[in-house]
Amino acid sequence: MKMRKRQFRIGELAQHLDVEKFVIRFWEKEFDMRTTRSTGGQRFYDDHDIEKFALIKELLYQKGFTISGAKQQIKERLKRKAIGTEETKVIGSHKTTLEQENPVNTASLSREQLEQTILDLQQKLLKLRELL
Repeated sequence: MKMRKRQFRIGELAQHLDVEKFVIRFWEKEFDMRTTRSTGGQRFYDDHDIEKFALIKELLYQKGFTISGAKQQIKERLKRKAIGTEETKVIGSHKTTLEQENPVNTASLSREQLEQTILDLQQKLLKLRELL
């Protein structure tokens, strides 16, 4: 006996991911995803699609990537999966948030050191603006 794949409608998928239906349609378009459609044109999704959309949501909402950055991360994951390595590689230029590994403890800095830190941060901000 052949097992049938579970299929979900867009509303069920949106509810499962806790996003609006238009977000699913937007991601489908942006990430060039092909979905199964009924003869009437209604979208149907399977478990594999749910995994893809969940990954997109994680990259965009939890990890702070842009659409472009998320696409790059997915491409890298597929490449690693194809060659058998699952190591995570984050491309910092595609992040929308700035994460600092070693935050500056300003309480222990002198006035001159604080001023230098501010100047350094202003220079970095200018460089970031140039990239945009």
